[in-house]
Amino acid sequence: MSPTISYKDSSRQRRPGGYHQSMDMEIKPPPPAPYMDNHTERLGEDDTEALLQEHNSPSYMVAPGYRAELGSILLLLFLYVLQGIPLGLAGSIPLILQSKNVSYKDQAFFSFVFWPFSLKLLWAPLVDAVYFKSFGRRKSWLVPTQYILGFFMMYLSTQVDFLLGDVEGKSPDVVALTMTFFLFEFLAATQDIAVDGWALTMLSRENVGYASTCNSVGQTAGYFLGNVLFLALESASFCNKYLRFQPQPKGIVTLSDFLFFWGAVFLITTTLVALLKKENKEVTPSKEETKGITDTYKLLFSIVRMPAVLTFCILILTAKVGFSAADAVTGLKLVEEGVPKEHLALLAVPIVPLQIILPLIISKYTAGPQPLNTFYKAMPFRLLIGLEFAFLVWWTPKVQHEGGFPIYYYIVVLLSYALHQITLYSMYVAIMAFNAKVSDPLIGGTYMTLLNTVSNLGGNWPATVALWLVDPLTVKECIGAQEQSCGTTAAAELCTKLGGSCVTTLDGYYVESIICVALGFVWWFLLGPKLKKLQDEGQSSWKCKRTN
Repeated sequence: MSPTISYKDSSRQRRPGGYHQSMDMEIKPPPPAPYMDNHTERLGEDDTEALLQEHNSPSYMVAPGYRAELGSILLLLFLYVLQGIPLGLAGSIPLILQSKNVSYKDQAFFSFVFWPFSLKLLWAPLVDAVYFKSFGRRKSWLVPTQYILGFFMMYLSTQVDFLLGDVEGKSPDVVALTMTFFLFEFLAATQDIAVDGWALTMLSRENVGYASTCNSVGQTAGYFLGNVLFLALESASFCNKYLRFQPQPKGIVTLSDFLFFWGAVFLITTTLVALLKKENKEVTPSKEETKGITDTYKLLFSIVRMPAVLTFCILILTAKVGFSAADAVTGLKLVEEGVPKEHLALLAVPIVPLQIILPLIISKYTAGPQPLNTFYKAMPFRLLIGLEFAFLVWWTPKVQHEGGFPIYYYIVVLLSYALHQITLYSMYVAIMAFNAKVSDPLIGGTYMTLLNTVSNLGGNWPATVALWLVDPLTVKECIGAQEQSCGTTAAAELCTKLGGSCVTTLDGYYVESIICVALGFVWWFLLGPKLKKLQDEGQSSWKCKRTN
């Protein structure tokens, strides 16, 4: 229900959430936002891996010398905050578009914006292998990428109102918006790869455990600033009600102002990093590091060809079809039914403590030899919550009144989102635990990144398809104009010109919700046991045979 559709989430992917939602980091906690999507799943391989490894290693404890590296820790934290800003902004756009009545096919097209964090694995080897040694392995990519992001955000601040159709007589240019924000997210994903790599060498061995903490906290904070805080401050009604004495026609900030401000922050921060921060050039190369770009891609291909891995990839790419309507469409439908987008975003705030605690609790049940049992047990409950979400959308207009929605309505939405997060995290942490368990320790980083990337893609493509199918599955009739229909955009416009109006007789969202849940239970009955059976495979089934 997060205001982003489930695409963070996470290449090394990290987090649940989002439209989205990630070669992203491993656990990236779901971005705070009730858009009914999984930012966490979208974002999080690196974060996830870090969470799982840290929780079970001495580095998770407080290192005695952390004060000596406090500056580096704070720098990492801030770089991850910057990384979360583009993610949060991209997550807010679908809600803004929905308030402008764009079609769900347009929303589906825009959902491709969230794919770069799930595809980072494709260019991460390039970022790792190509650099200027004199300038620094990570700074060679971090500095130019952040400079481009900063200038790009400042330029976008001059064009975004036009792209969103805020100019009189214009409608949103969804194609241009998608291309623009896709590039935006691609740059953020590239920055993520560089920061993730630098985090492993910026800190000493005893303090490197703080890297994933910086990742989780920083990215979540950045997403909060770019999504929840922005949507609240951009809303005229919210600002007039809670932050002003005299009502104004606009919010305290506009998207243009927000982009310009953070563009300036990117430029200033990058300049300081380029001039003042030196890389540690005495780091011993990791045993996991491959010899070059070609070797890395060959290694990835050899991993995928293994029968056990190939079976896992096929199963996990289809496992989330049953959740796609609930995760990707519900938040947009609530906005369509009149729920203010800023209220949906703010509902994520009380969920943050739950999102922090859940992985720690669930990891106790997934730490054993059969973590996928938790995945299998949580799946039917998450499917049923999808039906509850559909009921929530149906119920929404029935409790609406002139002043908005009653407090008990928001309590129900909050509880629904909380239950959704419990099942989502149960499945997410279980998959990450399994990935960590089977990854060949000699090539653990590359191996686990690949498995987490596949898991994230398994959530991204169903979300895009679910958004695209809403309009074709919706049935509308032309009322007030004889022999007219509303089957196409042109027919709907003709109906309106002749004095009629298009009335929805069957909402494709409800049809899709039932179909998705049915498909989900079919998968659970027929393929779920096959997924669990992978836990019985010997360790040799997961080890990659490498040739020098």
